[in-house]
Parts: sequence; C-alpha cells; structure tokens
Amino acid sequence: MIKRALISVSDKSGLEELVKALGAISAEIVSSGGTAKKIKELGHQKLTEVGDYTGHPESPGGLLKTLHPRVHGGLLLSRDVPEHREFMDKHGIKPFEMVVVNLYPFEATVAKGAELLEAVENIDIGGPTMIRSAAKAALLYGKVAVVTDPKQYPQVIKALKDNKGEIPKALIRELAESAFRRTSAYDSAITAYLEKEGKKK
Repeated sequence: MIKRALISVSDKSGLEELVKALGAISAEIVSSGGTAKKIKELGHQKLTEVGDYTGHPESPGGLLKTLHPRVHGGLLLSRDVPEHREFMDKHGIKPFEMVVVNLYPFEATVAKGAELLEAVENIDIGGPTMIRSAAKAALLYGKVAVVTDPKQYPQVIKALKDNKGEIPKALIRELAESAFRRTSAYDSAITAYLEKEGKKK
C-alpha cells in the first residue's frame, strides 16, 4: 500500500492526475520547493514539506533539499529488517513506498546552446541520488516504486486503482530498471557535453 510518496519534479506535466490518485488512497506526500507549491495548489490535504520532515531548512538556491538521512533512510532501509526498524524508530525515519522524480532539464538546456555555467547549474544532484536510492530499494525489497517520467503516470495510476493502492512487484521492478536507464542517460549527456566543451579549449 502506498502510504507515503516523495515527489520532486522539474517537469510538472500530468502531476494533477497523479496527485488526485494518491489523494484517493489517502497517501501522504512529502515534497519541497516548486513541487510542494504546485501540490498545494492542487488541493492535496496530506502534504508535508521536506524541511518540516527532515528538520533542516532548504539551502539558498535549493541546492540542499533532499540530501538528508531521513529522506534516504526512508528509501534504503526496510522496516521488515529488525536492525533497520530499530534505527528508523530511533532517528524518526519514515518509509516511502513511492518516489516521483524527474530531473533538471540538462539535455534541453544544452540543446539550446547554453554556456558552461548555465549547463552546470542544470546538473541535478538530489534527483539522481533519490532515484538511485529508490531503485536500489526496489530491487532489494520490492517495495519502492520509482517514477521518473510523466509518461509513466497513467500506468502507475491504473495500477493504484486496480490494486487498491498497491503497486505490483513486477511493475516496481520495471520502474527500477527504467530509473537506472534514466540516470545512465543523464550522466552520459553530461559527460558528452563536457567532453565537447573541453575540445573547444
């Protein structure tokens, strides 16, 4: 059952339908920045700001939001493992069953001919980290659904409706594989851009 979802998206298309589906199963959403603002506008009742959950304010420029043990502990640790459960209880870490993240638009930014500084500012750090944590947990425990593209929302929404708020393990595995493909392609795009820039010197 999806009880808590962590949502941080650059591309907010399709978010209304997903938030509505999560609201229908009374899932809590943890979010920050522009994503949290958008979700509030959509009227979701159970919204917690990341800073309120972690107890740590967002840094200037939003550089530090989700890079926190309470976030990644909620992804990588399992309450089915006694040692994990004890650690989570001791440090106020709550599990997430879903992570919805899409990344800063690095590829689109460099495609427009951006200079190096603008390109580097669009290298996402927290997003890929959350995606990898969630995808690893999905493969380890089969309990974290990691959604990295708005095109996946209809499939996820249908799964939630068809399975009374749960995501089947086969879909969790499929989403995890897609997540690793996404972070791999993202890093490849960054590397290709930097190599191209290096040749200009």
